[in-house]
Amino acid sequence: MIYQINQAKADVMDPLRKLARTTSALVRTVLPHPPHGILLRHYNAALEVFGYSGTTHDRPSFGIDTIAQDNELVKVTEETVFATPFAGLLHFKKDSERKQPKVLVVSPLSGHFATLLRNTVETLLRDHDVYITDWTNARDIPVSAGTFGFDEYVEHVIKFLEHLGPRSHVVGVCQPTVAVLAAVSVMSEDNNPATPRSMTLMAGPIDTRRNPTRVNKLAKTKTIGWFESKMIGIVPWRFKGGGRRVYPGFVQLTAFMSMNLERHIGAHIKQFRAIATEDYGTAETHRNFYDEYLAVMDLPAEFYLETVERIFMKHELAVGELMYKGRKVRPDMIKKTFLFTVEGERDDICGLGQTAAALDLCSNLRPLLKRHHIQTGVGHYGVFSGRRWQNEIYPLVREVIQFAV
Repeated sequence: MIYQINQAKADVMDPLRKLARTTSALVRTVLPHPPHGILLRHYNAALEVFGYSGTTHDRPSFGIDTIAQDNELVKVTEETVFATPFAGLLHFKKDSERKQPKVLVVSPLSGHFATLLRNTVETLLRDHDVYITDWTNARDIPVSAGTFGFDEYVEHVIKFLEHLGPRSHVVGVCQPTVAVLAAVSVMSEDNNPATPRSMTLMAGPIDTRRNPTRVNKLAKTKTIGWFESKMIGIVPWRFKGGGRRVYPGFVQLTAFMSMNLERHIGAHIKQFRAIATEDYGTAETHRNFYDEYLAVMDLPAEFYLETVERIFMKHELAVGELMYKGRKVRPDMIKKTFLFTVEGERDDICGLGQTAAALDLCSNLRPLLKRHHIQTGVGHYGVFSGRRWQNEIYPLVREVIQFAV
């Protein structure tokens, strides 16, 4: 009943939040000359904070219309060039004849939409032809489309890389680093011509036995049966995916927020004060972040449970027991793909050393084709978003891709 209870709550609260936003808009029309300015501004601040505090299942827009290239603005158009019921391959097509390296960004399937990597994509677009995995919200996928587990995830990565063709590059962010490494291993063993020239793995759980975080420890304290009984819900019938078993996005969001609850509470208190004092720049920054952060998507139950059991409980990739469609995944078969691993010094989701484990697993890669970087002063999200990503990490990613072309 976990899904039904949450949906019932949303059905009650969403109209109230909409009313709060509408009322706030009306209040703002009289804010310049209010008879009781301080009280009215505080009232408006309370309305706005409440009105924008709920989760949504609406996929935000990437909103990348132009990109600076060669000292001019180039128009960018989003186009889905390949699709399955579970994902689309989204291409950020630039209005330019300049040939640039093709890069597939594999986004996490972990409760948020691919738009969470907006800054990652926007930065990569400066020098690359960028594609991204645009996963579909599981509650919008009919049961007739079938199941989607770890094997299907890896298969999608392989198919998308094949669509990009030879001499492309792949960047896996967080959770998909495992699937990306598995896909490149299989493609390398098969001598697939679309095997990427470089593979950048960022802040991912390749081996969660190293410096385990709270997230990793939780997986070791429960059984897979506990996760299935407590974390899996059924999509209500009124939605397109009615009857599908899913790991609800709001459950994942709750788990992430609880890890830094004081920080989120503090951010909303700061937002209230910013609106009350008419600091609209700060308020807009806060709203943009939480509009994205509170947009959640559901995961297919099979994928979630298999990921928890195979990656976080049994560490199958790390111990050499990971299977893909009945065959063993062998990272030692990767011999030509440049491997670059990136970690954040303060990452509380993927501890230091977890991503770097890929360097040891790819034992037949020459040292010349391996590189590791620890970014000081950043947590999990700072590895792929923000100032440090743009100014310190991205130049290294670009360098790796240029070397491997």
